Amino acid sequence: MKIQDYIKDEIKKLDRGIVATPKDREYLESFAQATGGSGFLLMQMAMNFGYKIALENVQDELNDKT
Repeated sequence: MKIQDYIKDEIKKLDRGIVATPKDREYLESFAQATGGSGFLLMQMAMNFGYKIALENVQDELNDKT
């Protein structure tokens, strides 16, 4: 499996998870504000968003080198 395929698969998994992965930072911030900024769901969303950002950064680096 190519690394690009792996990254795409991982991002798709995030979109199908039990906890929604925020599409961008603004969505995450608005959700945090609406819920008072605490709770398990917010923590999971933040972790998913961080993982998504990391995958996208690696993907961008790979695209720049090819």
